[in-house]
Amino acid sequence: MPDAPSRPYNEPMVSVIHSVAAQGDFEQSLLTLGEGLSVAEIDRIRLAVDFARSTYGDRSLGSGEDVWGHALGVALIVAGLKLDADSRLAALLFAVPTLLEHGLALLERDFGAGVAQLVDGISRLNRLRPITRGFVAHSVDSSEKNPQEMKAQIEVLRKMLLAMVEDIRVVLLRLASRTQTLRHYAAEPDELRVPVARETLALYSPLANRLGVWELKWELEDLSFRFLHPAIYKEIAQQLDEKRTEREQFIAEAIDRLQAELVTAGVSSAEVYGRPKHIYSIWNKMRKKDVVFSEVYDVRALRVIVNEVKDCYTALGIVHHIWSPIAKEFDDYIAHPKGNDYRSLHTAVHCPDGRSLEVQIRTREMHSHAELGVAAHWRYKEGSGATPEDRYDEKIAWLRQLLTWRDEVADSSDWVRHYKQAAFDETVYILTPQGRVVDLPRGATPVDFAYRVHTDLGHRCRGAKVDGALVPLNTQLSTGQRVEIVLAKHGGPSRDWLNPSLAYLFTHRSRLKVRQWFASLALEDTLAEGRAVVVRELQRMGQPSINLDELAARLGFTRSEDLFIAVARAKLNLRQLQGAVRGNELPVDDQELAELPVRRQRDSDVAEKGILIVGVDRLLTQLAGCCKPAPPDPIVGFVTRGKGVSVHRADCSNFSNMQTMHPERVIETTWGSRTDGVFAVDIVIDAFDRQGLLRDVSDILARERINVIAVNTQSRQGNAHMSFTAEVGSVPQLNRTLALLHEVQGVVSARRA
Repeated sequence: MPDAPSRPYNEPMVSVIHSVAAQGDFEQSLLTLGEGLSVAEIDRIRLAVDFARSTYGDRSLGSGEDVWGHALGVALIVAGLKLDADSRLAALLFAVPTLLEHGLALLERDFGAGVAQLVDGISRLNRLRPITRGFVAHSVDSSEKNPQEMKAQIEVLRKMLLAMVEDIRVVLLRLASRTQTLRHYAAEPDELRVPVARETLALYSPLANRLGVWELKWELEDLSFRFLHPAIYKEIAQQLDEKRTEREQFIAEAIDRLQAELVTAGVSSAEVYGRPKHIYSIWNKMRKKDVVFSEVYDVRALRVIVNEVKDCYTALGIVHHIWSPIAKEFDDYIAHPKGNDYRSLHTAVHCPDGRSLEVQIRTREMHSHAELGVAAHWRYKEGSGATPEDRYDEKIAWLRQLLTWRDEVADSSDWVRHYKQAAFDETVYILTPQGRVVDLPRGATPVDFAYRVHTDLGHRCRGAKVDGALVPLNTQLSTGQRVEIVLAKHGGPSRDWLNPSLAYLFTHRSRLKVRQWFASLALEDTLAEGRAVVVRELQRMGQPSINLDELAARLGFTRSEDLFIAVARAKLNLRQLQGAVRGNELPVDDQELAELPVRRQRDSDVAEKGILIVGVDRLLTQLAGCCKPAPPDPIVGFVTRGKGVSVHRADCSNFSNMQTMHPERVIETTWGSRTDGVFAVDIVIDAFDRQGLLRDVSDILARERINVIAVNTQSRQGNAHMSFTAEVGSVPQLNRTLALLHEVQGVVSARRA
């Protein structure tokens, strides 16, 4: 069994030169490298060969292969793929930047900017190799506890490879390089070939499959399988007991016979070619269907491409007429397409000599869809079961189409232009110190990265190292960078992170996490404050063992925590708490209303106060301290015990709770005709702390002729929280003042409490 698997017979595809054999004849190698190129390009190839041989000398790679041998092998594979001159030159010169100072500049000067850019792309991917190899080798271990997570990580790695390059040819060069490495291990076994084979099956062969580079995909799979499972590989190879020439003869005869029958039936435009299975594919089918080798019916296979759907069924009838169909081996994916919209007819038949043959029949449109379209045939092949990602699939389809145009694309600038139409530029792929890949939106920062890995990591983030160097926390990250977060033992995020102008956070998820942390912190402080007040009051009343949940229910709260918050925020006063504890709150009646204290001043005092109690005159009134109403706020009255009518804003949550408990105590209240007095209101300001902040705020209040009767300011972690109790004439005056306060430098919010 040869190292490289056989190609499908008569399939129109590019042949890949087996570089190990080709290198034996240096002059033949030079001729192969120049195939399809102009005289000037061939001269550049010869110049690069001389330069590379003299630069590399007898140096070796980590695989043990000499650098020149690897370069020549990759260049021959690239020539077999019919890539352009720049790609072949980049393959020959890939190691120059690591061996010569200012190597990229030298390549740009002597061989052009296009070659230098390709070599730079190769270097970037090579820097990723030690991380991905170690990670993938671990991730495919059968003892892995979370295989789904590892599959997702490998998928991100594949996307990362595409995102790290600016030219699809770099990916093809990487695939060619891996193929050459496996060929080297086949000729000279080494202990490194096992982890390299694992990485290849997990990362590179599926990537080649997605891009439609079948000629490399099959060889990558078979060689990797040979290194990982040599006994199984040898057993399957032995069971393929036919010689290659005999297999070719069998397929050729089957093609001729089927082609003739199709022409006779009037399907003269049909295209028929052979599709022999490769060893890795055979093993996968045996494992998937849990069958032995003799039950794998598609070791030899034909594909029939026709113009119309009716021709598919005509061809199927001819196949079943020529050969005997095998029971339960027919699938009609035209009438019943797969979930990814893959359509085709699959059947397996017995030939007269007892050998089996699989036949796939589809129209040209179905074939194009399966090979290039967004149907993502690779998902079925890899068995990932992943949810389709339409935008990613569209990009893969673009890249596949670009590869089918390689014979027509002569100018490297066209490659770049077409590739950028499928550029993977919406996402950046960042590496953790352990080699895990984290995908983030482009524009993300180290703080976003920390929150993406773990919420606690984000909260305790205090610094970041990118590729070993300390960077500011608002640095935008790029694909391929390795990020390490510097942590504090305790603590939380900074309020500065929420300042958009500082650009610490880019993702909505990170901003939400930071806001949740501060909201939780404020709630905990409020709960603690309210709990302390309630417990202290209950102890003073001699009721320390009262059930707090029952007490909260009496006051209209669902939980005791809601009671604590209401007390801390002055939405519930101690008199109400005391009344609920004693259980002596009684409904108000006409007699009680008549006994409410009255003003002993002249009747005009009520009007001067500016508050009218509808239907009742000369009652003692007071403005509630919890909501501090001011005209023209909608107001409402609540009859208290012994203190007259307490006047609240209509939207006061404290009043809402009292109304729920004692709706009979609510009394209609309005502002009188004279409201030219002053009213106390609470103003709350949040700002980024700075020198002179309080002075600037005070200047605004003074200019607006607002008298401040109480003030409380706090500064914490660079953020200021200010509370003012001020006397205003009306709500419009207050709103005008708040608007001016908003314009003070550093003020985030200014509002009425």
